Amino acid sequence: MKRPLYALTALATLLTAATPSLAATVLRVHQDADIRSSDPGVNRDANTDTVVLHTVEGLVGYNAKGQASPLLAEKIDVSEDGKTYTFHLRQGVTFHNGAPLTADDVVWSWNRYMNPKTGWRCLTDFDGRIGLKVESATAADPATVVFKLNKAAPLFLDSLARNDCGMTAITHRDSVKADGTWDKPIGTGPFRFAEWRRREYISLTRFENYANRPGQRDGYVGSKRPLVDEVRFLVISDPATAKTALASGAIDLMSKVPYSEVAELAQNQAIGTTVVPQLAPSTLTIQTRDKLLSNPYLRQAIAAALNYKELVAGVTYGLAEPNNSLVPVVSPYYGDAEKQGYAYDPAKAKALLAKAGYKGERIVISTNKRNLPNYDAAVITQAMLQQAGINADIEVLEWGAQQDKWQKGNYQMMSFSYSSRMDPALSYEAVTGDKATQPRKLWDDPGARALLDKATNTTAPAERQALLDQLHRLMLEQVPIIPLFNTLSTGAYRKNVKGFESSIFGTPQLWEVSKTD
Repeated sequence: MKRPLYALTALATLLTAATPSLAATVLRVHQDADIRSSDPGVNRDANTDTVVLHTVEGLVGYNAKGQASPLLAEKIDVSEDGKTYTFHLRQGVTFHNGAPLTADDVVWSWNRYMNPKTGWRCLTDFDGRIGLKVESATAADPATVVFKLNKAAPLFLDSLARNDCGMTAITHRDSVKADGTWDKPIGTGPFRFAEWRRREYISLTRFENYANRPGQRDGYVGSKRPLVDEVRFLVISDPATAKTALASGAIDLMSKVPYSEVAELAQNQAIGTTVVPQLAPSTLTIQTRDKLLSNPYLRQAIAAALNYKELVAGVTYGLAEPNNSLVPVVSPYYGDAEKQGYAYDPAKAKALLAKAGYKGERIVISTNKRNLPNYDAAVITQAMLQQAGINADIEVLEWGAQQDKWQKGNYQMMSFSYSSRMDPALSYEAVTGDKATQPRKLWDDPGARALLDKATNTTAPAERQALLDQLHRLMLEQVPIIPLFNTLSTGAYRKNVKGFESSIFGTPQLWEVSKTD
């Protein structure tokens, strides 16, 4: 089969633009789409998080088990009432411009995030609109920052560490221009933000004075030595072109290998592969305020019309098993209740359609081709729904356009993947809330919101498990979302690359990764 002309042209451009200096060790990494910005947690998606979190760090981050742990903080004290957090900063940490990290930098960064004009993704998680409010963040001395909360919040540190929040990164004032607009991240991470050629590549260079933590590699918080001179994320939207580039050595690493290509790449002696289940769910989201889909019987009919075993096997080429829970299969909270999912029952689907008064109205499933599992899931879902008598259609969007629709709640159904949330309560928080103030939310049922509030503010494992079990059963009943499976991290790399492995976070971590000729 002849390769399309645009693919050959893209590969030729790649080979020309990505040729490194002979003196530098450049790790060339495939990126399936450009980043949206370089501002942590602002105008972001998973690709943006991947790049930016190599350059910036927060007071806390996630370790390899998905637990929030100190990062720029050396020690964290929590008051007996759980409302005051005192962060003692690590000594010897410097920004990329050589300035030392101080408590004032933490306060400046926090105040910038809390300014609505910044557009921080996680503003509503901390400004009181959905419960928790950080009442103040002050510098007690140059190495100590005190956060005061309006109430005890056991998941406060987990929320700070979230990837989609940009790890609530601490950046230097020079990250913004004189007029206050964003320039580029000047952080404390192992790599500096060097150059962004839009739709071509993003270049990060080694930060020679990185203040590395002692010990072993441990997610975002352990040893993070930059072992190459440059990490260059090359934007190649066509998967076939990326695969050709990996085989030829034009790129060194793919962190998102199409599920269909894993087995073939594993047969290449020059290439290694790595597959790890993520904490992120791949889902079908449903707009419950849609005139048609506000009918719960119709949503239940959709859930009963899907053969989950066949759907997930078709999407992942047999690499994953169905999981109809928002609690990941690797979570300690994935119990007997979470193993109970939506049941494939064509007869029940037919009866529910009749009960809903469904008369063949069109239902559009929005998706994209940047994330092929999203597209494949939409195609298979469409076929299964049509077989059940549901007039399902597909709308294929550019990723940015789909993100915009999701943010505004402007859709009927979507084939959509969420970023990893380490705690199950945060997974539910991603979809549960007031649609009037947060249109991206799916589930605004008062009972669900009350259960989530209790689960978020409870630390006793048995009590949390019971609450999460109740949330799961209520979700199965109301069907605001249909989780399909836990997204897989499927990576491939040239064997002259050492130290790379896929992670539960779904994003490549390129510190402690080296490359030889």
